[in-house]
Amino acid sequence: MTQTQFTPDAAGALPGPDWLVRRRVAAAEQVAAAPMPSAEEELWRYTPIGQLDLSRYRLASDAGALSPTATPGNCATADTSNGRLCSVELDPEAATQGVEVRPLGESDAEMAASVDVDLFAVMNAAFSIEPVLVRVPPGVSVEGPIVVRHWLDADGAAMFPRLIVDAGANSSVEVLELYGSADVAAFVSPVVEIRVASAARVGYLTMQDLGPKVWHIGSQVSHIGSQAHLRASTAALGGEYARMRMDTHLSGRGATGDLISLYFGDGEQTLDFRTFQDHAAPDTTSSLLFKGAVDDSSRSVYTGLIRVRPDARGTNAYQTNRNIKLSEDAWAESVPNLEIENNEVHCSHASAVGPIDGEQLFYLESRGVPTETAERLIVTGFFDEVLDQFPVLEAVPAVRDRLQSKIEGFSHHHAIERSG
Repeated sequence: MTQTQFTPDAAGALPGPDWLVRRRVAAAEQVAAAPMPSAEEELWRYTPIGQLDLSRYRLASDAGALSPTATPGNCATADTSNGRLCSVELDPEAATQGVEVRPLGESDAEMAASVDVDLFAVMNAAFSIEPVLVRVPPGVSVEGPIVVRHWLDADGAAMFPRLIVDAGANSSVEVLELYGSADVAAFVSPVVEIRVASAARVGYLTMQDLGPKVWHIGSQVSHIGSQAHLRASTAALGGEYARMRMDTHLSGRGATGDLISLYFGDGEQTLDFRTFQDHAAPDTTSSLLFKGAVDDSSRSVYTGLIRVRPDARGTNAYQTNRNIKLSEDAWAESVPNLEIENNEVHCSHASAVGPIDGEQLFYLESRGVPTETAERLIVTGFFDEVLDQFPVLEAVPAVRDRLQSKIEGFSHHHAIERSG
């Protein structure tokens, strides 16, 4: 990597238990020896990764303000600011059941698995200041979502949030993770580890609404055990370049993983998703539905792989990505893939990129609905299928409102173009 301040010495100076410091330094040494990724590599194709200059950023030294987003009715709330854990509130009843929401401590070395899917995940291992652990004991059902809010307001800062969700056997929990920022230029590289033990049920939703000068490159790695069920969702609405890689490992017999996400790009945003549905055990099921819209000169990228390993007979795996182009200058790329090593499976993939459906538009206009209103209704309805399947129902109205504000912006400026 080119010369930056992200060095082994910087990693070793961060606070934490001895095992975590050693782990950081080892990861930072990997970072120092690794080249930056290139758009010539398949996993970075179609991206502006060559424009990223890490020397522009520094590790945030101090916490700033907390997230202004209200999240009522939670079981727990953890707030980070500029990468530092500032507060944790946990319902007393949940605490008596053994639910934990806290930073990693001296006895948690086994919880910090190696996530080295790309250079930025390794950077997270090196420079995450206070990884947050959400642990639910076996047999416990958590009432109300656990919310982790990340806020960034330091200009030129780099932030490496890390969240570990550990759901014990036959437990259930919903987790909401929120990313927001002030109008600053910054770099955010989160890692989320989700472990769903046998017969556990986990719902996870992240809403990424960072400012227009923030680069976001994140990873989500999930392991789903026997007869367990994970529903993981993303609403990607902010950022200058915002990328999320999702590795979903169905490692126990009868495991189920649902991946449901939406995104809306405008201005010059680039929103990028890379997904891997990895079936390693028999009778596993995964279903992916990603829907996006791009307006102005924005871009979206989706590439996905369903991998069925030799022992994963009885797999059912589905992958659907649909995109609406709302302007001539917008661009969307959709590349689904299958890699199947067992014949006793049911797998399919589908993708589409196109403008607003002309027949739907004509139908509404022919019944007196103004074009601006008709377009807005069609785009809103396009996303309803995703929103209706999101976990953490308490958060869906806020996602819907923020999405609607972007749709209203599209509708307004296209109306001005038509009148001009």
